[in-house]
Amino acid sequence: MARVRSMRAPRAGARARFLSRRTLVLYAVMLPTLVVIGLFAYYPAITGMVFSFFHWRPGYESDFLGLANYERMLTDRIWWTSFLNLLVIFVFGIATWVVPFLAAELVISLSGERLRFVFRALLVAPIAFPQMVTFLIWGFFYDPSRGVINGFLRGVGLPDLAHNWLGDPGTALLALMFIGFPWIAGLPFLIFLTGLQNIPQEIFDAAALDGVGRFRRVFAIDVPIIARQIALLGFIAVIATLQYGMAAYVLTGGGPDNSTQVPILRMLAAAFNGGDWGYAATLSTTLFLVIATIGLLVVASRSLGKAVRGKA
Repeated sequence: MARVRSMRAPRAGARARFLSRRTLVLYAVMLPTLVVIGLFAYYPAITGMVFSFFHWRPGYESDFLGLANYERMLTDRIWWTSFLNLLVIFVFGIATWVVPFLAAELVISLSGERLRFVFRALLVAPIAFPQMVTFLIWGFFYDPSRGVINGFLRGVGLPDLAHNWLGDPGTALLALMFIGFPWIAGLPFLIFLTGLQNIPQEIFDAAALDGVGRFRRVFAIDVPIIARQIALLGFIAVIATLQYGMAAYVLTGGGPDNSTQVPILRMLAAAFNGGDWGYAATLSTTLFLVIATIGLLVVASRSLGKAVRGKA
């Protein structure tokens, strides 16, 4: 017995030394990645937060302003208007989920696996197109003189409906939100399709035996089962909306009359157009805090929900 123990002890010690060396190797391999992330992600973010309290002049001495930039932000009408535009964009984006959800329902209803694969590939393929190309194409669609939309309206005898879609404050934001119509090729479709495909076929068969129609099944079975995926998609949509800005930057620049202004564009304008880097850092820090707060609330609500279900 003593001999067996004496043999096990060296083996345990050798294994511990091997794991220790392996751990050191893994840390050594990860170190360059951590250094790069620190230099190009964390350092700029922390620097921006620090200089939000300064009249920041990159390359020159910066004067400390305390909370002056934040006080200025509270009275910045354009900044708060940009959040109202984000609210409209978010609500509109949630409403468009109906289309990819219906598309996912139709795909899983196809009888053949090969046919499902073909339609899934066709609907997802546009995701691979560069967003910039998509924006420029839609910009051509909206062109008031040579655009496809106005050309179609004139061709069918409705010239009075032809419009400067991106140049009118009343239609510019709506025109931006319609980019990507019918909104199938995107993350919502993939999440809906994955969730619906993971529902066991036995559940569908049982529902059919109970006389549950297709329309009723969607609300009684499909939506409740993929509720977690929908909640995750909602959180992603909030973050994506807060970071929205590329389409507006390319096509309208926030205009006309700030009708398509969003926080990202306001920050860029303050930094590059106005040269007010400290105030731009203040806006950036505030937007980061908003995103972080929403993320923490979502994580806390999910943890609370799990705790409640566990006690139940």
